[in-house]
Amino acid sequence: MNVPDSPLRIPDFRRFWLARFSATLATTGMVVILGYQFYDIARMDYGLSISEAALRLGGLGLVQFIPLLLLTPFSGVMADRFDRRRVAALGMLLDVFIAAALGLVTVLKVHSLELLYVLAALHGAGRAIISPSLSAIAPNVVPPNLIPRAIALNSIAWQSGSIIGPALFGFLYAGSQALPYWISVVLILAASFSVNAIRTLPPVPPEARRTHPVRQMIDGFRYVWNERFLLGCITLDLFAVLLGGATALLPVFARDILHVGPEGLGQLRAAPAVGAALVALMLSFRPLERNVGVKMLIAVVVYGAATIGFGLSRWFPLSLLLLFVLGAADMVSVFVRGSLVQLNTPDDRRGRVSAISGVAISASNELGEMQSGLAAALLGATGAVVFGGAAAIFITLLWAVVFPELPRARTFAPQFRQRETPT
Repeated sequence: MNVPDSPLRIPDFRRFWLARFSATLATTGMVVILGYQFYDIARMDYGLSISEAALRLGGLGLVQFIPLLLLTPFSGVMADRFDRRRVAALGMLLDVFIAAALGLVTVLKVHSLELLYVLAALHGAGRAIISPSLSAIAPNVVPPNLIPRAIALNSIAWQSGSIIGPALFGFLYAGSQALPYWISVVLILAASFSVNAIRTLPPVPPEARRTHPVRQMIDGFRYVWNERFLLGCITLDLFAVLLGGATALLPVFARDILHVGPEGLGQLRAAPAVGAALVALMLSFRPLERNVGVKMLIAVVVYGAATIGFGLSRWFPLSLLLLFVLGAADMVSVFVRGSLVQLNTPDDRRGRVSAISGVAISASNELGEMQSGLAAALLGATGAVVFGGAAAIFITLLWAVVFPELPRARTFAPQFRQRETPT
């Protein structure tokens, strides 16, 4: 029997990759346009000042996070109790409805911030359903020795979608405001069909459905809490990106600081993804193998420093370069952290651990948007971004001391002995 030397030689991984790419292309582009549209309506139709509009824009992240926080623990249990393909496809169909609704709202020129808040919250619910199941599928379709490369390729799908989506949708929005949303409908439907076409997922163990869902949920949280290594990996992303995120304020920089409009916004959003995709491509051929914990921590420090530089920059090319560096550093951190979490989690808990990790990532992104909006209202957009980058560096140095297991991680091999606890 021939053993594949690359995840791309496995048909089911290719189907998974296509689903990830299509969904990311659609949703990242859609969210960028939604943010710009929201900010533009707040400034033009509601007559809000820059600081007031930035604060409202931060609220857009908060309303996406609330359903994520409430639903993700349940969707993690769903990913361990039911067919992960069907659960992911269900969430994608909800996103199809959101994209279609945003298209109609735009065509009908319904300039209501409250309605956009509602649709953003429903998008958060869709992500809560999709994320744990989709994240848990990749390790099911590749052998363990290929998981680091699969994570790198998965990141390429995510980052390339994040490159093309914002840039393409920004240009399309400048010509036809509703067209990006209609394209999102088609792409998310394609992702749903692709994930449903995956054939070789292992069957759900019968005992997984006999255990009470609440007990499964509690067991997932207890498992992560007891494993300090996993806890350190997950919470590092939570606090560093929550405080250091600059993406929520990109509409402010594009419109009122760098003066580059929606086309420039697409390029600003794409720049971190370009850096991340190039690094992910490199890692898919030459994965990191030694001193992975230290490299993860260094990458987060570089991420914070690049964030500070972006906040201070007033030259568009330099801003793009700093965002490129930011994305490249973040990709190193994501690759190391993702590989360590996946390889240190047994499959029967992978959905729940992915859900907890997803809540942390979503908290860092969506609550980070709220924090950025609030900080911008108090410190201005530049002050908020510079403060966030400095805070990310401080958190990284603190976590290296509080969780010494992180810098001690030399390889991707399991960092602890798996405990036999009931599922």
